[in-house]
Amino acid sequence: MSRVADAKRTGRRIVFTNGCYDLLHPGHIRLLERARKLGDILILALNSDRSVRENKGPDRPIIPEDERAEVAAALEAVDYVVVFDEPTPREIVSRVLPDVLVKGGDWGPNEIIGREETEAAGGRVVSIPFEPGYSTSSIIDRIQKLPS
Repeated sequence: MSRVADAKRTGRRIVFTNGCYDLLHPGHIRLLERARKLGDILILALNSDRSVRENKGPDRPIIPEDERAEVAAALEAVDYVVVFDEPTPREIVSRVLPDVLVKGGDWGPNEIIGREETEAAGGRVVSIPFEPGYSTSSIIDRIQKLPS
């Protein structure tokens, strides 16, 4: 968190987003690239394996958290990756207090966790339009339907 504090102290804008990012697809990449353009530093918070199981069910994630974090950290748009174990990112959003909190358009304005904390600290919440045709769940469904 000291890197975030240092960045804020020097006037850099912190952008924060979160998710499972289980099977990385173009919808993820496009959201991250658009989010990165909203500030100077993009933090991606990944749900831990336990958190993904709580939210998505016992068969998820497909890719373990350390591997998801490694892939995410290699993306040009992402500056920092952090893994959180809670069911929602509220605690980490409250610690970071980003200048911009980003979620995909599949989340309604009142469903975005951390909205209250971000706005109370003077930040703003941005909903990036959902990329139709890209879904981790639909990719998993397609794979499961393939002949063995």
